[in-house]
Amino acid sequence: MWFKDLFGIKKRAGLPFFLYSTLTKSKEEFTQPRYVRSVRMYNCGPTVYDTSHIGNLRSYVFADLVRRTLEYNGFSVKQVINITDFGHLSSDADSGQDKMSAALKREGLELTLENMRMLADRYIEEFYRDLKQLNIGTERILFPRASDHIAGEIAMIRTLEEKSYTYTGADGVYFDTSRFSEYGKLGDINISGLQEGARVAAAEDKRRPTDFLLWKKDERIGWDSPWGKGFPGWHIECSAMVNATLGKQIDIHTGGIDLMPTHHNNEIAQSESATGKRPFSRFWLHHEFLNIQDEKISKSVGNMINLPTLVEKGYHPISLRYLFLGAHYRSPLNFTWEALDAAQTSYLKLRRLVDAEKNEGRPPSEWQRKIHERFNDDLDTAGALGAMWEMIKGKKLSGATIKAGILDADQVFGLGLGKPDELADSLCQKTFGVPVELSELPERVQTLVEAREAARKEKKWEQADSLRKDLQKMNYAIEDTSEGPRLFRKE
Repeated sequence: MWFKDLFGIKKRAGLPFFLYSTLTKSKEEFTQPRYVRSVRMYNCGPTVYDTSHIGNLRSYVFADLVRRTLEYNGFSVKQVINITDFGHLSSDADSGQDKMSAALKREGLELTLENMRMLADRYIEEFYRDLKQLNIGTERILFPRASDHIAGEIAMIRTLEEKSYTYTGADGVYFDTSRFSEYGKLGDINISGLQEGARVAAAEDKRRPTDFLLWKKDERIGWDSPWGKGFPGWHIECSAMVNATLGKQIDIHTGGIDLMPTHHNNEIAQSESATGKRPFSRFWLHHEFLNIQDEKISKSVGNMINLPTLVEKGYHPISLRYLFLGAHYRSPLNFTWEALDAAQTSYLKLRRLVDAEKNEGRPPSEWQRKIHERFNDDLDTAGALGAMWEMIKGKKLSGATIKAGILDADQVFGLGLGKPDELADSLCQKTFGVPVELSELPERVQTLVEAREAARKEKKWEQADSLRKDLQKMNYAIEDTSEGPRLFRKE
């Protein structure tokens, strides 16, 4: 059931939508402010100095799930994923080399802004390719680049300077966190417990360990500014891009749990100090890590897997998305090849169910509500998948009704079911077999199929299941559709 609010926005009625906010450490009902037509959502994006690994990609599938669930509930969404192509130092402690500069050295390229732009372009294209393969619609997302917003970043630093939130040291311009009394409120960071030597050693002109660079002085590369040649810190880049694309305040900010203690607290401090508006974001959503074979993804361990590697090994990219759906976003997820095998099998089963059924009915309201409730309980995709499979395995619904229920849920799952996909078709045939016309079946097989159909009509489900197993032993799989059984023969 749908209704329209005061702005005429179409919304689903009857089911509240809850999200867990890291800021309040509780589930809260998400409602849209009446003075804004679209949900303003910002997702921390990639630093484009290298190819993204599958742990990075969990972040963008998660952001896509947030968007899809909002839209499933009738909200309009304005989504921004930033591109960091300058200013991200190798340490949150404002030490180390700029990651893009280090990438130029790795590639044997001269340290120039032109080369940096060229290198960033290459990895941005790879990033877009990965998103599209994971069925994330890039055409509906804004992707601002940090290097395109230098003027706005300088302007925000000047505003902070005018409000006495900054000081200048030998290394650059710092944000003075002592001037922001609520610093560390996201995640209840124990400011007094920080070890001075752990974060100040590389920047002796810092007054306190939590202070952070707004502008990094660098005579070799960068832009001119009131504080000398250099470049903005990556924290101010995000705040300036939010301000330029979404405004002074937003509704949802997402990112990995590793960004919460420093980067996101810095965003809050500088944004709220510069604009005078609080809160900077109404909801903060953080996803947990993806580990590989129980180990954190790391170059030193040598376990960094990217999406093209999965495809080369015979996996569909959407199988990775299905794997992500099987765990709650606030739970760590362990990647194994066995788990990816299971995810791919389940994904292909869904495709085969949808493709085998030529007719489409209406989603079964009882199951539609159960699945919707799982989506609206802090994006419980694992629970929603479980409910959907219960619906599929039930004996009371027609194939056309089940198909409609699957496609309705896929508005959020984003598996691209029902759309043409040559790779998925090829993998389905390899996994389940080639479709076979009933008239082409050997007489013995036809007899088993007819006996099974008779048992189904008489609701003798155990007998029908037993006959299905007999067919499987003969290398035949069977799917029930509104037009009758459909068989597949494994080669």
